[in-house]
Amino acid sequence: MQIEQDVWVTVRYRLYDSQGEPIEEGEREWTYLHGGYGAVFPRIEAALGGRSLGETASFYLEPEDTFGDYDAELLKVVPRDRFPGVLEPGMTFEDVPGEPHDGLLYTVTDLTDEAVVLDGNHPLAGMGLRFDIEIDDLRLATAEEVEAERARAQP
Repeated sequence: MQIEQDVWVTVRYRLYDSQGEPIEEGEREWTYLHGGYGAVFPRIEAALGGRSLGETASFYLEPEDTFGDYDAELLKVVPRDRFPGVLEPGMTFEDVPGEPHDGLLYTVTDLTDEAVVLDGNHPLAGMGLRFDIEIDDLRLATAEEVEAERARAQP
């Protein structure tokens, strides 16, 4: 079997930055339905099309093909009193407390007694990424699974 429209694909992968340094420890796995349903970066999905079980490949993607360029406008300094008592770097918040909903996830990157620095960029924004991938499993999707993915992919 080859990777084609409406085939479930499971890959094992390792992720590296543009200098070849691992971004995550060890190997990870993801499963997606091939065919443009939005669960995988389009360039990787296109490059995996036609490949077979057990094949390996490396893909280098620029920021515009992954999480976008780093946007300094998404860095916010917010008064500390808008946050709960227990707060530490790495915590995340949907939206900036006390501001209108913008749909972003913000990560606390720094804090003082007076202010909290929030970053609305994805942690890997602005980075070129290399994916080393091995195709681990392939399975034809059922009609119900395809319909569910189509519904999930609709905005």
